[in-house]
Amino acid sequence: MSYMGIDIGTSGCKAAVFNKEGVQLAYAYREYNVIFPGNGGVELDSDEVMAKCFEVIKECTSLVGQNTVAALGISSQGEAFTAVDKNKKSLCKAMVSSDKRALSYVKPWTDRFGEEKLYQITGHTAHPMFTLFKLLWLKDNRKDVWDNAEKFLCFEDLLQYRLGLNPAIGWPLAGRTMLFDVREHCWSKDILNALNLNEDKLARPLRSGEPAGKVHPDIAKELGLAEETSVVAGGHDQVCNALGAGIVKPGMAMYASGTVECISPCFDVPIFNRSLRENNLCTYDHALRGKYTTVAFSLTGGNILKWFRDEFAAKEVDDAQKTGRDVYDLILEKMWDKPSNLMVLPYLTPSGTPYFDSETKGAILGLRISTKRNEFLRALLEGVAFEMRLNLDIMESTGYRINELSVVGGGAKSQKWSQLKADITGKKIVVLKQTEAGCMGAAMLACAYSTGIDIAELAKKWVKVESVLQPDEDFQRHYTEKFKSYKKLYNAIRKISI
Repeated sequence: MSYMGIDIGTSGCKAAVFNKEGVQLAYAYREYNVIFPGNGGVELDSDEVMAKCFEVIKECTSLVGQNTVAALGISSQGEAFTAVDKNKKSLCKAMVSSDKRALSYVKPWTDRFGEEKLYQITGHTAHPMFTLFKLLWLKDNRKDVWDNAEKFLCFEDLLQYRLGLNPAIGWPLAGRTMLFDVREHCWSKDILNALNLNEDKLARPLRSGEPAGKVHPDIAKELGLAEETSVVAGGHDQVCNALGAGIVKPGMAMYASGTVECISPCFDVPIFNRSLRENNLCTYDHALRGKYTTVAFSLTGGNILKWFRDEFAAKEVDDAQKTGRDVYDLILEKMWDKPSNLMVLPYLTPSGTPYFDSETKGAILGLRISTKRNEFLRALLEGVAFEMRLNLDIMESTGYRINELSVVGGGAKSQKWSQLKADITGKKIVVLKQTEAGCMGAAMLACAYSTGIDIAELAKKWVKVESVLQPDEDFQRHYTEKFKSYKKLYNAIRKISI
């Protein structure tokens, strides 16, 4: 038998099938468009996302043979939710993480409820990205949706619902809603009462890897799944990524190099302290039983490379179409080979950690007529890497020592980009053979449930190293000096931001 992992992201969804030894047997991907309705809104058409999820499942089962998938797990982007009616019909589009429409609700609601109380329950600090505040916006601005909603579901639980299950949500994804008590592992009655939301309108919270149910037989037949295909609780994509990267003990961290750049370590105990709270570094469940994590991230992340592709890389786009090569490979091959003479504040979207700043815009300093396009490209990626080093330094100042970063995601395919990360962070970078770690982590959870094999043992067997990159000593020294200036950049730009 085989095991499927599904990863529902902001720009597309993926499915992959693995055997018990962790060998990938099939893979499928579908892209969908992000919608910008105005006034700070950023949405996905939930019905399109679900249709694409069905497509990748069906494609994978056609590749491995029908009725061979024993169980599946789902990794999902955080925060985004969809209201559905009693007929399972979507009532609205999903407001994704970078949607800013709930900004005005954050401070007044948090002041009434209690900022410290909210943090101690949820392990998170208030921000308009979180489901709690998006629901407040929806309640006031889409009363028709609020009144007719049978359920409010994140993408993991929405897909389960469409597969015919009574929907469940993994603890790590529930934690990203700011409606969940991360100590008691249940929906917070205090928060739900303050929101005037009944618990039965939310999915059942389950520990990652626990069984959520079985795919409805008619749907299983349509998708080529076995009639008794089990679905296990998965969770937030970053913790599934971390599991798929083999992050199962302290000192290790996953570095996701994708649409959002993200670092997720592994901790033995949940830690709540002032330094983490002030820097918006949360505490919530890992996908591994009894472990916890935080998440340091740049919402701009790999979006900055996509922006470069769309605005400055017409030749590479054309060459990719003619040759069949990946356009990002073509772009990154030409990247400047040494540190740039520029400095970039990479806030082309809201900032992410540590500032949670939705207003300050990005900046590029040091431009000259002599500046070349490919130096400019390197500077953009340096900016994101500096932002991640800033987060690492804050994390380590609270006692979380990280010795190595396992890089996953599309960006991990470029050795030049991974080496840049090593040089700027000063950390050993472990590049994994399986870069689609979200699918692998979700599939691991499914396999562990079906076979009874310990998940940490599965991780040792499934996760394989492609290469190990050490920081270049000269470049590291240069970047360490430059980082001193980078740390001053945010406050300088914030004061003059237009």
